[in-house]
Amino acid sequence: MRRGGPSVLGIVLAGGEGKRLMPLTADRAKPAVTFGGTYRLVDFVLSNLVNGDIRHIAVLTQYKSHSLDRHITTTWRMSSLLGNYVTPVPAQQRLGKQWYLGSADAIHQSLNLIRDEQPDYVAVFGADHVYRMDPREMLRQHIDSGAGATVAGIRVPRSESSQFGVITPSADGRTVERFLEKPADPPGLADDPDSILASMGNYIFTTDVLVEALHKDAANEDSDHDMGGDILPMLTESGQAAVYDFSTNHVPGETKRDQGYWRDVGTIDAYYDAHMDLLADRPVFNLYNRDWPIYTHHPMLSPARFNGGGNATESIVSAGCLIRGQVTRSVLSPGVVVEQDAVVQNSVLHDKVRIGRGAVVRNAILDKNIDVPPGATIGVNPERDAELYTVSDNGVVVLEKGQPVPAPM
Repeated sequence: MRRGGPSVLGIVLAGGEGKRLMPLTADRAKPAVTFGGTYRLVDFVLSNLVNGDIRHIAVLTQYKSHSLDRHITTTWRMSSLLGNYVTPVPAQQRLGKQWYLGSADAIHQSLNLIRDEQPDYVAVFGADHVYRMDPREMLRQHIDSGAGATVAGIRVPRSESSQFGVITPSADGRTVERFLEKPADPPGLADDPDSILASMGNYIFTTDVLVEALHKDAANEDSDHDMGGDILPMLTESGQAAVYDFSTNHVPGETKRDQGYWRDVGTIDAYYDAHMDLLADRPVFNLYNRDWPIYTHHPMLSPARFNGGGNATESIVSAGCLIRGQVTRSVLSPGVVVEQDAVVQNSVLHDKVRIGRGAVVRNAILDKNIDVPPGATIGVNPERDAELYTVSDNGVVVLEKGQPVPAPM
């Protein structure tokens, strides 16, 4: 925070394997997955923290972290003159010969970060959601309430409860009465039985409360050592947990349409749908808010080029792209080439994908370095796609990084 205010250490949990996002996580950690053409998922949480004046940030990494570590160290260079930093912290086995057993264990094994900083508060945020949030508003509520822990909550349909930690607020609307991790059949909210208050995976702790809870959890052999599954229920039981309603959060430059937007992109279909949210004339999530920018590294490439009658409508086209074919409702990362007579519709193409002459790609996600031969089709023949590629529950065809595409018969 700014000089004279409370001191806050940001800890970003970025060690998850991301199994539900396979095959995009076959070769990288989930927070390193590309989103929106030029961003990585981790850029959203880091931008929120930095824009919100939390600028001492440790990113805890573990699973296939090379590309994530490289992105953080090359992109997130803060002013050392002011003592600010964003640094990746890999699992180091500081407390014994074991890797992180869970998100709480990851912080427990990294308590040296807290001891070195000695912050008043610790903001523990997840690394794989798409949203804008001013953490200062959540911190202000946390301080005013005197709670030991505050968890950010957002309303989602009750039918999705098994994907989230579910918060039951008490009558005062602030204290957490009960916290259930991914329950199958939780009670709905009092004013809306078909909705639940889901944890966003963002927490603010008073430092001594967090440290004490982590020590207790580490000593419990029956614990899964998880922030949502163990730490929050522990603090709820002792009456120290409060909830922050994300719908009340406001950032500079927001619109009525994108205020309160938050997406957990933990599955292929959620990841795909979040991309489609970017493409409307008035997008549900606006990447162009200059008052609360999402920061990333932009490669030194020439502007996108359109030749030979190529065009793109309702699409995001990144630098270095060459479009000779037809692109509709798609997101293209840097260096994508769409050759003449090729058609790309409702798709997400990562870096350096090449679509050959006359090829057709529909309703697909193509990871980087994929070469689609001339005349080939993806997303056209469901039976053939299912034999060759990964297909999501909603029919999105996914190709992993560098996956070969057979030439047409």
